[in-house]
Amino acid sequence: MAVELRGLTDNARKTSISELNERLADSIALALAVKQAHWNVKGRNFIAVHELFDTVHNNLREHIDVMAERVQQLDGVAVGTAQKVAVASGLQEYPTDLAKAEDHIRALCERYREHGEKLRLAIDATDEAGDADTADIFTAASRTVDKDLWFMESHLE
Repeated sequence: MAVELRGLTDNARKTSISELNERLADSIALALAVKQAHWNVKGRNFIAVHELFDTVHNNLREHIDVMAERVQQLDGVAVGTAQKVAVASGLQEYPTDLAKAEDHIRALCERYREHGEKLRLAIDATDEAGDADTADIFTAASRTVDKDLWFMESHLE
């Protein structure tokens, strides 16, 4: 049964579903990269960085859920299996040979900057298509990604 949201054109719905699934793939890939770092981090500030990675991972998970649920609200299919995410994510693959906290933080910061840029493009695309609600979801995710990037970059100074 198709969902009809008043005031939302078919083009807006299709644009939003596409953007949501693209950002969902990147968000899941990034969440897995954060967990890779969390499990393998070593160094002088181990506990602080280990706990920071838990926090940023949880922040990503919240936005992942909101994005996937919005796809459903728009009568789409949220695509989030490991196999589909591996193919669909446009983020750089996360290295598995890192151990030092600073190396993990740098690698994650690169991916967070890239993810933030893509979220901002998705804000524009969905807003221009006429779906302000989905644009708002991306705006919230973008704010969180920017804040978490700032927290991680602060460990490098």
